[in-house]
Amino acid sequence: MALKVIKISRVSPATHSVDPLILPLTFFDLVWLKLNPPERLTFYRLTESSRDCFYSLILPKLERSLSLALTYFLPLSGHLKWYPQDPKPHIIVLPGDAVSLTVAESYAGFSRISSKGLRHETELRVLVPELPVSSDSASVFALQITLFPNQGFCIGTKVHHAVVDGITGAKFYKTWAHICKYGAIPRASHLPMLLDLLSYLAEDKDSARTLKLYSPCKEETNDDVFRITLELTQENIEKLKEQAKNESTRSDLHLSMFVVTYAYVWSCMVKARGGNGDRPVRFRYPADFRNRLDPPVPETYFGNCVFSIVLKEYKAKTFLGEDGFVNCVKVLSDSVKSCGSREEKKNMKLGTQELSITGSNQFGIYGSDFGWGRPVNTEIMSLYNNYQFSMSERRDEPGGVEIGISLQKCEMDFFLSLFTNGFHNLCISHRLAQPRLRYQFVMP
Repeated sequence: MALKVIKISRVSPATHSVDPLILPLTFFDLVWLKLNPPERLTFYRLTESSRDCFYSLILPKLERSLSLALTYFLPLSGHLKWYPQDPKPHIIVLPGDAVSLTVAESYAGFSRISSKGLRHETELRVLVPELPVSSDSASVFALQITLFPNQGFCIGTKVHHAVVDGITGAKFYKTWAHICKYGAIPRASHLPMLLDLLSYLAEDKDSARTLKLYSPCKEETNDDVFRITLELTQENIEKLKEQAKNESTRSDLHLSMFVVTYAYVWSCMVKARGGNGDRPVRFRYPADFRNRLDPPVPETYFGNCVFSIVLKEYKAKTFLGEDGFVNCVKVLSDSVKSCGSREEKKNMKLGTQELSITGSNQFGIYGSDFGWGRPVNTEIMSLYNNYQFSMSERRDEPGGVEIGISLQKCEMDFFLSLFTNGFHNLCISHRLAQPRLRYQFVMP
């Protein structure tokens, strides 16, 4: 997709502070230090989005409100620094620090690009901003606003995971939207308290003295990789819970939306891979520890408070048969109920299939109205391999879920056939409307 960069500017917090801000990374921050930054695209449709209207009214309002929002989230405007004399990196915010904002234009079809149907990964990737990272310095946050003249615009965000997790990042985004729409900050209890960052653990094992990521955050994207969003209604999820109850002899299963959705996607992924039933597979998911610590983390905490839960390995054949879904439910149910206890973590064997999840249905991004209406779609772009998927709340229904998948075309076709057929059989048995699966193949 052709993209024209109009300008690259720097937006500073609306503060007159002349003193540098130096913040240590907590234990929760350090575990994410070298992992790929979370990326998100959020699309807004405009009835009045001519170039003149956008550049004279909309963009200046977005920039002014961004500056005000950064005042309450100062670390986002700084850098991660690792000085030779320091054992660990720090967040450094100096007077004059700013966030990079790229403004671009695209004449691609906004309705198709912002849809939930099959789209080339490369079409969406150009809407994600760059986040410079070197061995001793890393930018914390970057933005890209792309105008689709007379159609709408997209806000792309990329943030270093060692500084914020998804909850803190979503809080910033919603604060920015609130200020832009209403011209005032949200109530104070929703804003971060930077001092809270200092009171938690800051111990970590020795690590290589570099801020470079374990794997490139910008990978070469194959032209054959496509992205889709699958939508499950609350009724669909309830039927998955019923299926798990009917197929299990256990009465103690933790049947949350997260567990049954993850289990269903996982069982389809294992079956789509096929192959040797003795190959190892394992689960990974992020768990929020804000309410699991003693004392609990304050609501206004700024930073990470998420651990990656990695389960022990299982043989693929555990999930390949007709009981694959309920076996996944059992594994995830036990893990979630014991979350916070020590999980079995071993080095991953060669050939292991691992499925991980990013995002949450609790972030509330669809409520982020900058003054021109709610988003028509939001995409978590930080899916870096074939066995990651994202989870978000549904735009138009409470209790539902959106599942983001990015796969090569042949793998996508196989996965979707399994996903759809499984629900087709479930829906027939329960006389239930099938989930909304928008996967008609349309070449750009």
